[in-house]
Amino acid sequence: MGLTSSADIGWKGTIIAVSLPNGIVFALATAYAASLTVTAASNANEAVLTVTNTLVAGDFFEFTSGWSKANNRVYRVKSPTGTTVVAEGLDTTLTALYPAGTGAGSIRKINSWTQITQMMGCTSSGGEPQYQTYSFMEQDFDSQIPTTTSAQSLALEIADDPALAGYQALRTIAQTRSTTAMRGTLPSGSLILYNGIFAFDETPSMTKGNLMSVKAGVALQGRPVRYAS
Repeated sequence: MGLTSSADIGWKGTIIAVSLPNGIVFALATAYAASLTVTAASNANEAVLTVTNTLVAGDFFEFTSGWSKANNRVYRVKSPTGTTVVAEGLDTTLTALYPAGTGAGSIRKINSWTQITQMMGCTSSGGEPQYQTYSFMEQDFDSQIPTTTSAQSLALEIADDPALAGYQALRTIAQTRSTTAMRGTLPSGSLILYNGIFAFDETPSMTKGNLMSVKAGVALQGRPVRYAS
């Protein structure tokens, strides 16, 4: 049986999918369309947004609504019509988390992306579960319940070249401090969509024998969204 480089056979013949980041392409959202008003959003396995639509299938957009768990995240358009779009992967069936009738807001289409070339690394920090420890007076042990997750950020390292379009886009976006999307496209075709506020240090590292590099940071404003293809 032939295997790809991203899979191996595990215990009892189970196929275990593994991946390397080699070949991933990162791009910044460098132009947005004017926001469109969302007048309603359905509670469904994939939320249907009612909007005077100008987007097509495969477009990406930032969603802002009365649903805080859906805010500041980037989704892909699925099954668009003249009056609706489906936010691919946005499961709003749990009305305790997505109260019915409160999903109205706006969407902002991403018009163009600029690749960040010469990326040397991308690491994440934060996102760890936080817990509340408690104990009742009659108990002689402690218990915990999960509360939130810690703030999450990304650290980017880029080979230094201020003439590159991605370098210039990072510099501009960091100066504006506006929430901006970043897309990671893996060789398999899977996608990771981030949305955050960027910081950029243009002072390159200088160690003899090593490549000069600069660093950027992204303070994520919402959870990443992933698509398998």
